[in-house]
Amino acid sequence: MRTVEFREALREAMNEEMRRDEKILLMGEEVAEYNGAYKVSKGMLAEFGAKRVIDTPIAELGFAGIAVGASMNGLRPIVEFMTFNFSLVAIDQVINSAAKMYSMSGGQYSCPIVFRGPTASAGQLGAQHSQAFENWYANCPGLKVVVPSNPMDAKGLLKSSIRDNDPVIFMESEQMYGDKGEIPEGEYIIPIGVADIKRAGTDVTIATFGKITKVALKAAEELAKDGISCEVIDLRTVRPIDYKTIIESVKKTNRLVIVEEAWPLASISSEITYMVQKEAFDYLDAPIRRITNADVPLPYAPTLIDVALPNIVKTVKAVKEVMYRA
Repeated sequence: MRTVEFREALREAMNEEMRRDEKILLMGEEVAEYNGAYKVSKGMLAEFGAKRVIDTPIAELGFAGIAVGASMNGLRPIVEFMTFNFSLVAIDQVINSAAKMYSMSGGQYSCPIVFRGPTASAGQLGAQHSQAFENWYANCPGLKVVVPSNPMDAKGLLKSSIRDNDPVIFMESEQMYGDKGEIPEGEYIIPIGVADIKRAGTDVTIATFGKITKVALKAAEELAKDGISCEVIDLRTVRPIDYKTIIESVKKTNRLVIVEEAWPLASISSEITYMVQKEAFDYLDAPIRRITNADVPLPYAPTLIDVALPNIVKTVKAVKEVMYRA
């Protein structure tokens, strides 16, 4: 094992896959000459050249459409959005073209594209640059949605996403690019749609994904001091969702808290809550609790940001409530 930053894990995944398959290319704003807005693509222009690492204008709708056409003609584009907030400009191409092309063409055309970039909040970026869109894209048939929480998962899942013949939404976080973690030596991939139990436990299941996994794990550490054993499940992908792993955990712990950075209405936690009550209602010893963003545009003031977002204190409180120890 060796230690790398999150951004380095992503870069390694793209480099390895581009060396393996000359049909793969990277395109987006500042990915080439500037080495990427977050330095994820550092050095890739020098290795692969301007035909495969392509700087685009500030025109997400345009270059997303180019990627759809390129994928229909045999290429395998990786499209970097500087933030998924900007993907809203391109959402027509993502939803109405990439996601539907295989179905509408009767299987004649596939769209092997990875749309990747940061999602959700990252400090004082304001309401228009701090939104989580995982549940938006997960709502659309034809897309797969991947949200890794650490460097090892990021590399293995990005390699799987690049090799996938369906369009994949690969969501990262600006606040994770500098995170360090161990990854295996040599080639490895992680299959899409398989959750990972990051911490085993017996009293409460905490389900989460992306950078909020760190919040859940820290909350579990605090709760362990009070004798509460939490099982923390990192979904890793939110379309498809690994319901089986969650339900089997709930059958063991009999309690569930779901933590995500999203608005509460029609969120991933809403979907998981429905499936667990449908498949494991008789195993529940307490109502399912959800920790989400406050139902408001994210404020700019740091004090209000802290109130609006999921955090360790809120998670600990929710777990104690389902344990009837509040």
